[in-house]
Amino acid sequence: MAKRPIAKHLRYAVEGAMVTALFVLFRIMPLALASGLAGALAGALGPLLPLHARARRNLQRAMPELPAVEVERALGEMWRNLGRVVGEYPHLRKFRAHTPGGRIEVVGVEHLAAAKKEARGALFFTGHLGNWEVSGLPLIQYGIPIAFVYRAPNNPFVDRLISRIRGRDITDNAIAKGASGAREMVRRVKDGGYTAMLVDQKMNDGIAVPFFGRDAMTAPALAQLALKYDLPVWPVRTERLAGCRFRVTICPKLELPRSGDKAGDVAEAMRLVNAVLEGWIRERPGQWLWLHNRWPKDA
Repeated sequence: MAKRPIAKHLRYAVEGAMVTALFVLFRIMPLALASGLAGALAGALGPLLPLHARARRNLQRAMPELPAVEVERALGEMWRNLGRVVGEYPHLRKFRAHTPGGRIEVVGVEHLAAAKKEARGALFFTGHLGNWEVSGLPLIQYGIPIAFVYRAPNNPFVDRLISRIRGRDITDNAIAKGASGAREMVRRVKDGGYTAMLVDQKMNDGIAVPFFGRDAMTAPALAQLALKYDLPVWPVRTERLAGCRFRVTICPKLELPRSGDKAGDVAEAMRLVNAVLEGWIRERPGQWLWLHNRWPKDA
């Protein structure tokens, strides 16, 4: 029995060393080269992986109106986009918002100004679109002390590496999903803090909410916190424009239901959230991560 933890530790150490070497390689390259090369590699190798079949199935069932050629085009774009995200990781500190030539165009700055004035704090949500790692930079660089909820990698070596790359502005305010993370979120909310969440992944013990016309198990925490503590919610959309340039749109505040039916209001709020995400994905299907096991197989 003792051999298993040792074997797992060794495997994690080897994986961590490989990821570190890859990131070092991309780090010494110029940003545009690292992004382009990683995108090209992922675009070539991704369709050969077993996960490609899941991505195709998800896309075809979500958007059955797409011709086969459009499905394959979107999946190819998805892999290239994912590769670019990896290549851009070691260069995250080079991305600037609110600055000419900073690679991030920001739309909806007036909503950031409104959020910054909220003494009670606020919630923001986004999904795995474009490069989701740059989604929070316009908030940070606007002076909003935002906390980010994230799912920590299983490999602790990789988790520490990513934390170092993200930088202190993000890492010092990162909340790992789980019981302790939930308590930390509540504490920050009660203190009038700001929190951002990725809300497009499956949560096995979540609630069933329609997403592309099929029920998907959805984490209700965003709605629960917003409704319980009367917090405003702003959607944040990230689009890859060309190469490693992005548009981050701070959308108008989401109007949440407040009928007094707690369970019903949470379900309706998350339906609205999923509808926002779905709209973004339909416009740019090649920029979403279709690899997630988002729906039950029989849904």
